[in-house]
Amino acid sequence: MLVHGLEGSSRSGYMVSLAATLLTHGFTVHRMNIRTCGGTEFQCRTLYHAGLTTDLFAYLAYLDRERRTPVYLVGFSLGGNMALKLAGELGPDAGRLLAGVAAVCTPLDLKACSLRLNARANYLYQWWFLRSMRTRLKRRAAILGPNVAVGDADIVKSVYELDDRITGPAFGFHGADHYYETQSALGFLDAIRVPTLLIQSQDDPLVPFEVCTRPVVRANRRIRLLTPEAGGHIGFLSRSLPRFWVDGVICRWIQDQRNEMGSAGV
Repeated sequence: MLVHGLEGSSRSGYMVSLAATLLTHGFTVHRMNIRTCGGTEFQCRTLYHAGLTTDLFAYLAYLDRERRTPVYLVGFSLGGNMALKLAGELGPDAGRLLAGVAAVCTPLDLKACSLRLNARANYLYQWWFLRSMRTRLKRRAAILGPNVAVGDADIVKSVYELDDRITGPAFGFHGADHYYETQSALGFLDAIRVPTLLIQSQDDPLVPFEVCTRPVVRANRRIRLLTPEAGGHIGFLSRSLPRFWVDGVICRWIQDQRNEMGSAGV
């Protein structure tokens, strides 16, 4: 089950690429659209946020009723924060639904990453995210109603300000700081009880690498941390197939986990 990043969709290139690699190796793949993304804008009356795990859980519960669990959950960027947070929330009960979790270029500390977007070198990223989020908000203004400050979309000059004025309050948070503090996956890592692969490039322009050096990231023995020197933010181009290095890494990791389960008689 694959989950995309901020303002992405099930059709994002990295989602399609990994799905193709996994399908080639015999896996069934579900590409999930985060709430209101990928053409689903008018199927609900709310927004999405980085820690909104209820939709992931609902779909996993559906698969469980269909006797198709446990599954491997893979999240990219913001989707990685959701995946890790959900695994932590489920804690010792996660094994029924999740065989493992992989997260790629994940904003473990939402505030640190939001502030990193303000760097001059990230101007284009910030501009693109804001343009996409403003467009979505305005398109859904009539549905969202007066409780969401859509009018502030034209005032804000950063993702942090948008989260402070719009996203955070829309979900009952007391601004961006409260939203980031309570919804960052960093606060849930110690509760994860399923095999977890965390891939973070050291030159990611959006995720400060120092976050991965914090003790809580390395303390949980169930988390395997891979930190290639290069890769940018979900770049990881390869000279051979699969085209994206991370696709092969995730596929092999899942295969290894399945082999270990088989050898253990699970």
